[in-house]
Amino acid sequence: MAKPEVWLRGPVDGVPALLQPVAHSLMQSREEVEVLLGPLSVEDIWRTRAASASVGDHIRHALGSLDRLFTYARGAALSDAQLQILKQESEPDPDLDGDDLAVGFAAAVERSLDQLRSTDPATLTDARFVGRARLPSTVAGLLFHGAEHTQRHVGQAVTARKLLAP
Repeated sequence: MAKPEVWLRGPVDGVPALLQPVAHSLMQSREEVEVLLGPLSVEDIWRTRAASASVGDHIRHALGSLDRLFTYARGAALSDAQLQILKQESEPDPDLDGDDLAVGFAAAVERSLDQLRSTDPATLTDARFVGRARLPSTVAGLLFHGAEHTQRHVGQAVTARKLLAP
């Protein structure tokens, strides 16, 4: 029997109640990425079709943007390494296979879950700023956007995979 979707499996240990939807969304994305990448060859992961981004592009962007959004939620600036990743994440990397991407994605989700566990719910409405332009947001806004943006790109990766079919 198939498991229910993550959000129907109960609360995630240690994650504040108000942040459970963020945790569930990220965990669901992790499971979908594992299933998606499992059968794909390196060539399929990086193949583009109909001027759309590849499966790998979407997964790498989901990984990088999740890290950046959660960094902003902590009130921190992006590091030089994060800025370098941002510049490179849309470039195909044939050295990364499905296992590499799935492991990296799972690690990013685990780091995010750890951050959710350590987030004081009293700070959710605290102001945060995004990018050099210092666009306004909040802790909650960044955490929720991190989850929905990740899930959106996982969905786009699934669609990109379907475009590979003959």
